[in-house]
Amino acid sequence: GPAHRRHCHRQQEQEQSSGSGSGSDSGSGSAPPQPLEPSLLRFLVCPLSKRPLSRYEESTNELINEELGIAYPIIDGIPNMVPEAARRTHTKAPAEASEQP
Repeated sequence: GPAHRRHCHRQQEQEQSSGSGSGSDSGSGSAPPQPLEPSLLRFLVCPLSKRPLSRYEESTNELINEELGIAYPIIDGIPNMVPEAARRTHTKAPAEASEQP
């Protein structure tokens, strides 16, 4: 009865695990963007403002410097902290400039 059923189940698992192991190149083409290692956030400092980059935006995979209004991209889990690579997040003009006629 139950012992026989357990044996069959174990056999199935072995077949599945050996089958998936043979395709070593699977998944390398469509790898999702690597998220940032959370422990890195404590050490990352914006090269422009020299202040900590404490905000990580998961949806865009970027580090945000709200003070300067820039976002650094994260490539393969490593932040690209080159000022040239930073993207401006504040696209709006300052409020006082838009008030003038």
